[in-house]
Amino acid sequence: MMKKELEKLKNEALHAIEQAINSKETEEIRIKFLSKKSELTQSMKQLGSLSKEERPAMGQFINSIKSSIITALKEKQTELEQNQLNQQLLEEDIDVTLPSVSIPVGSRHPLDVTVETIEDIFIGLGFQIKEGPEIETDYYNFEALNIPKHHPARDMQDSFYFTDDLLLRTHTSPVQARTLEQTEKNEAIRILCPGKVYRRDEDDATHSHQFMQIEGLVVDKNITLSDLKGTLEYFIKSYFGSERDIRLRPSFFPFTEPSVEVDVSCGLCQGKGCRTCKQTGWIEVLGAGMIHPNVLKAGGFDPNEVSGFAFGMGVERLTMLKEGIEDIRHFYTNDIRFLTQRLSEM
Repeated sequence: MMKKELEKLKNEALHAIEQAINSKETEEIRIKFLSKKSELTQSMKQLGSLSKEERPAMGQFINSIKSSIITALKEKQTELEQNQLNQQLLEEDIDVTLPSVSIPVGSRHPLDVTVETIEDIFIGLGFQIKEGPEIETDYYNFEALNIPKHHPARDMQDSFYFTDDLLLRTHTSPVQARTLEQTEKNEAIRILCPGKVYRRDEDDATHSHQFMQIEGLVVDKNITLSDLKGTLEYFIKSYFGSERDIRLRPSFFPFTEPSVEVDVSCGLCQGKGCRTCKQTGWIEVLGAGMIHPNVLKAGGFDPNEVSGFAFGMGVERLTMLKEGIEDIRHFYTNDIRFLTQRLSEM
């Protein structure tokens, strides 16, 4: 075929492609102009009749025509498929073949993050996680913890009572009392007890009638106050940072003797004194002490054979101190602006 005839064949093919309205027609065009029996393919077989000088130029010319037709067919097929999809979208309410729309995923609550972080630290020290009921008996909530009826310490933890004997627990210490009672006598215990607790507190920026607490209990032979200090120092440095220091101050808790308040050096002023730490350089974070012999006896343990220590901390307080949160009520008001913040452990 001469170049003029080939050019005419190309224009015929491109015009047919432009007029095609479905995939069936484009396939018919492909067969007509590109199949083995098409005029274009047959013209390639006639190259042998040309001279050596004419053959390369004619071969390139035929290939360029073939490429033009193939490109036009691909573009037309893409256009037809897009038109078909658009038509389906107009006619159908749901197209299950389309990629799904991204659904926003919520973040974990800051208090859950804190609990998991603290649990990981103490699990690394060999502690087990223990939980118990939030509705407790007066015995496990108070009496088994060396707080008999009419003890003044109850005034600080006056809670919500269902009956004279049932109340919402005021701390997670009942889990410790139950564990002592359920453990083989004088066996070693290392437990961490997280959970919600309830007290009849006024709701303000630093107090809530409901909050979360984590308590720890260690019982074994020859446990001393130095073991308590070493454990808490490891925890404080793991949670707040290795540059932070701790100090112990004498205190009173009915279920421990001796009892201590545990302070951490202020992270804002590095212990020099500022408004946050009230110019002292220290911030109170938790209470602790050596287990009172009466508590060990109530759990069936012999205080002459074993000793132990316990500690308790507020999850909200630790989170507030670490993240610079100024109001405890943010944790419970479900403000999406607060809950979607990415805190340091999230």
